[in-house]
Amino acid sequence: MADNNMLTYKGRPLMRKDNLVYYGSMADEYIVMLQILETKDVNDIKAASKVSVQLQLTDPNAKARDRVVKKSEKEGFYTALDLGSVWLERALAKK
Repeated sequence: MADNNMLTYKGRPLMRKDNLVYYGSMADEYIVMLQILETKDVNDIKAASKVSVQLQLTDPNAKARDRVVKKSEKEGFYTALDLGSVWLERALAKK
């Protein structure tokens, strides 16, 4: 059953825990992990200014180091999320 209150981007779920955001479904072969490395204040709101992006395998049997397929750092959360979205779409389309 789908959760109607779940946040999504381009039809895929977004889940946040502290400074980590996971994009995609654990049921798929790949997900994207975004880690907020730095923030800055914009109109009294903390906004991500530096974000690490990683395309990862969801295979629980793979070692943590081997799960990372691609990684990069971007300025701004939405730039990082857009890059992760492209990586995820391409990786899932290769099946």
